[in-house]
Amino acid sequence: MPDDPKNPYQGPAGGWGALAASAEIITREKAIARGSAALLRVNQKDGFDCPGCAWPDPHDHRSAFEFCENGVKAVVWESTSKRVDAAFFAKHTVCELRKKSDHWLESQGRLVNPLAYDPKTDHFAPIPWSEAFETIGATLRSLDDPNQAAFYTSGRASNEAAYLYQLFVRMFGTNNLPDCSNLCHESSGVGLTQTIGIGKGTVSLADFDEADAIFVIGQNPGTNHPRMLSALQGAARRGAQIVAINPLVERGLEKFLHPQEAGAMLCNKATPIATAYLQPTIGGDLALLTGICKHILAAEDAAPGTILDHAFIDEHTTSFAEFAESVRAADWETIETQSGLRSSQIQEVADIYLQAKSVICCWAMGLTQHTHGVATIQFVVNLLLMRGNIGRPGAGACPVRGHSNVQGNRTVGINHHLPPAFGEKMEKLYDFKAPTTHGYDVVEAIKAMNDGRVRVFMALGGNLVPASPDTELTAAALEKTELAIHVATKLNRTHLVHGKQALILPCLGRTEIDQQVAGPQVVTVEDSMGDVHASEGRNAPAGEQLLSETAIVANIAAATLPPGKPDWRGFVADYATIRDHIEKVLPIFKDYNARIAEPGGFSLKNTARDREWITGTGKANFTVAAIPDLTLPPGRLRLMTIRSHDQYNTTIYGNDDRYRGIKGQRTVILLNVADIANREMAASDAVTITSFGPDGRGRQVTGFTIVPYDIPEGCAAAYFPEANPLVAIDSVAAGSNTPVSKLIEIEISRG
Repeated sequence: MPDDPKNPYQGPAGGWGALAASAEIITREKAIARGSAALLRVNQKDGFDCPGCAWPDPHDHRSAFEFCENGVKAVVWESTSKRVDAAFFAKHTVCELRKKSDHWLESQGRLVNPLAYDPKTDHFAPIPWSEAFETIGATLRSLDDPNQAAFYTSGRASNEAAYLYQLFVRMFGTNNLPDCSNLCHESSGVGLTQTIGIGKGTVSLADFDEADAIFVIGQNPGTNHPRMLSALQGAARRGAQIVAINPLVERGLEKFLHPQEAGAMLCNKATPIATAYLQPTIGGDLALLTGICKHILAAEDAAPGTILDHAFIDEHTTSFAEFAESVRAADWETIETQSGLRSSQIQEVADIYLQAKSVICCWAMGLTQHTHGVATIQFVVNLLLMRGNIGRPGAGACPVRGHSNVQGNRTVGINHHLPPAFGEKMEKLYDFKAPTTHGYDVVEAIKAMNDGRVRVFMALGGNLVPASPDTELTAAALEKTELAIHVATKLNRTHLVHGKQALILPCLGRTEIDQQVAGPQVVTVEDSMGDVHASEGRNAPAGEQLLSETAIVANIAAATLPPGKPDWRGFVADYATIRDHIEKVLPIFKDYNARIAEPGGFSLKNTARDREWITGTGKANFTVAAIPDLTLPPGRLRLMTIRSHDQYNTTIYGNDDRYRGIKGQRTVILLNVADIANREMAASDAVTITSFGPDGRGRQVTGFTIVPYDIPEGCAAAYFPEANPLVAIDSVAAGSNTPVSKLIEIEISRG
């Protein structure tokens, strides 16, 4: 528990703590040889891509240590010498394993055998690969309708595996391709596509070297994207203004000590990051952004023609007049009440925007996982459009993705909405009729499993049950399936929540050699900024029976679909063939194989960056949104879920949260000291948290401990996945159906 709730951790982000944590996990996972060697290859031009976050690699000044503490953990977690083999499953029943913690399950080591669940013994037992594929193919062919199957993707799959996966699913006859984007950044994709015509950010890493101001909104890079701190550090050192907007004070946004700078480390000299730090109330970002835009319009009204980029607005945008009218009509009292900030605070950061020639706005799930998430992202776009801050150096929109290739997966077709042009090209190339009905996203797939409309569920990576909202309902839904198929490197909780049949199919990790008929294979990934590069593992596989994700998908397709085009096993023999096919369907990958052979790979065309607007109007669209009324009944709080510093998504590396000063516990709730006192409670008190969703049913988690913290009054925070049972399945963002994990209405009580 923090000693001082106002400043629980005195040190900077990074620094000696990052080095110590890195050394500790290498030792704990018994990965000194494999892990240390792998780290020297991670994020190198002739190595493999970090299986952690999607932050891009520098092209021109890449060091031999181009990794962060999170990257160390991800690589070592995969490179561990521990094994979960047949003997392990013979020792433990599934019932026993379900009682273990998520941390314990994944820390047992790498999966090395294909496994099938035996309901008679309640054990998983080894199964030959051929039998596993035959079981999957026979079960899928027995369905009355292809839409009775759903195919999930976690975002760690390569472009090659993801392309084959979506091709197989669509040739099978469904668009049921839920993926992890539905749970996190779908609001970004929807909001950006509607306004600028592409569901991606518009900046490159080089733009961070030219920006005059960088707004980091609803994002904690110190824990979730640590290598981003290097870019922010460089910007801060050359005088760029950095505005941090987050309900919690996060150490990575305050100061950073780069572990690879020996001089700074020896002197313990950290770089201050944020010029200004605003703590809006949870969900108050749309009100805050409205206030910033209102101040900018007032400045324009005071000096007409000198503030806004009228030439850009006139040539490249629509609906500015409607937007401006709505913002001018917003009153400051409402803005202050709903943002939790004073008008003077908002105007101060608005002036930083006004003084900057080029501005980047970054964000993550702190903006997307609200009922009004899409509207909030679109207001970020409004802010950028006002002064032409899209499509020129040092400026643009920067949604920072989490999983290493979640953006690449979407680019190559992992999408429950099939783009017409994409479908037409596949139909012509493979001579089949693609399904046109929209498929299920994650929330819809959970509901469909729960009511029997989906009978087979397959997951290409991921840990769906704890990652999803309404955890108990999600688990119950998965248990109703006839067959659950999980492609994974490590055991996790979802594997143990089985239907009538369950298969666990172990795959190679990003760090490992992928040997096929044509020789060792490379795969490709796309980072948050649209750069595509090769990734080639160098570790020996963790087990002799491991197959690549690409090989697993191709074999399932061959076992399920009638003989004919394409040649699935030919794809596996040489992944260059897959890339040739991707290029035929997606022209933006022209000369794919040649370009990934170049050091650092290549950048995909970004239409908005080029000021080409692929929208219904042919221009970038200003949007209008009312400030939501987030007033709660007396006694209730707004809860947001957060990561600890010792986890990556649902993977829990340990039970400490170094930057927040919390040690040895995860079932905690962070509260303002006034909220604790008002409830006549105290630090360390045990509480039950009850949430209230649209259905009116109370959902509860128990045994949580109060931790005083610097968070706005009326707000609370707790770690996911422990708090995910509080998120109602129908509590979703308008327009994107993303679960509202950052705006949960709760009460707390003793016990």
